[in-house]
Amino acid sequence: MFRKISLLNKKGFLQKKENFNKGFLFSPLLLIPLFLVIISGFLIKSIQGDFFVSNYLSHIITGFLGYFLAFFISYIPLESIRKYLIQFYLVTLISLFLIYFFGISVSGAQRWLNLGIFSFQPSEVAKLSTVLTLALVLDKKIISKITDLVLPLLVVTLPWLLIFFQPDLGTSLVLLVLTGVMLYWSQMPIEWLLIILFCIVTSISYLTLPTLLIIWIPFIGYLAYRSSKKKIIFSAFAISFHLLVAKLTPILWQYGLKEYQKDRLVLFLDPNRDPLGGGYHLIQSQIAIGSGGFFGTGLLRGKLTNLQFIPEQHTDFIFSALGEELGFVGSIIVLFLFFVLIKKLINIATIARTDFESLIVIGITATFLFQIITNLFMTIGLGPVTGIPLPFMSYGRTSLVINFISIGFVLSILKRSRSLRN
Repeated sequence: MFRKISLLNKKGFLQKKENFNKGFLFSPLLLIPLFLVIISGFLIKSIQGDFFVSNYLSHIITGFLGYFLAFFISYIPLESIRKYLIQFYLVTLISLFLIYFFGISVSGAQRWLNLGIFSFQPSEVAKLSTVLTLALVLDKKIISKITDLVLPLLVVTLPWLLIFFQPDLGTSLVLLVLTGVMLYWSQMPIEWLLIILFCIVTSISYLTLPTLLIIWIPFIGYLAYRSSKKKIIFSAFAISFHLLVAKLTPILWQYGLKEYQKDRLVLFLDPNRDPLGGGYHLIQSQIAIGSGGFFGTGLLRGKLTNLQFIPEQHTDFIFSALGEELGFVGSIIVLFLFFVLIKKLINIATIARTDFESLIVIGITATFLFQIITNLFMTIGLGPVTGIPLPFMSYGRTSLVINFISIGFVLSILKRSRSLRN
């Protein structure tokens, strides 16, 4: 059904002895993330300075633990955990709900749960649980009519609402994007995907230039008309949906976002309007990257990085430290590694042995790719500050572990797809 090897010879495959290649321990899918962890560990050391205060050692240790955890997970057939995915999804929802009562608040956002021994960020877990649950719902299913969207959208709406109002705008955007990509992978018409994604345009237009909606809303109706058998009904539905989005936009803007988030969304267009406030991160990040030049100042030698000109640089703005200390060359090498990683993930999605596994890989790929693009755009000033981390590089133990678990699932799928072809 998807762009991949289908369920042909499934019975023979299941009866065939699995060949778990030890060479996977040195697979690029594991080595590239580990290399990124090590490089970012040194950058974190440069940012925070003091050996006893710095989080760089914690980041590197967590990365190595994630590396071996991913390798271990690659031995687990995903079919064996399939029956537990609904429970995993429900537990994730419960943890997101508990945030509102027992969560730890940092910088105006309540996103962490403290379990005594350790704290974790449920929204990071929600990315993976949403991918797995959507894959379960969309398995062997072609999205061809409106009713096909009800259950998938319900699956993503529940965690999305709980995350958005934490508030965590970045992760809520990640959930929307991975959902759109997975629906498209289920052969949903491209026009439907555009109708969903264009909700952002509708919201922005309503806030900035409402008269534009006179042309925009009929265009949405046209997209719906040309992509469905029930043309009139679907057009009316799409138009009504976007009108609802427009009406809900000021409510979400007023009550769903904190003031600092509103500033971030507006000031990226002109950060100099508030150089010491909402625009400070963007300005300092651009200065740091620009000062790195072609070859950079040298690892651990970035002046702006050493002097901590950029608040929380070790998390969302880690790329600015990379640009300053390793320069254009180092940045290009890291971007190339991300490119290789994403390309390999897409290839695996096309050869996965089942629809379920293919959907998991493409969902993980969409999650990584959107975070990489958004974080880089944010760091260099081409996009607003949304709090989206750079995979494997931004400091955050929950995010790092979940990323490696995701890679472990992909390796498991790759092993079985190779066994099928052999």
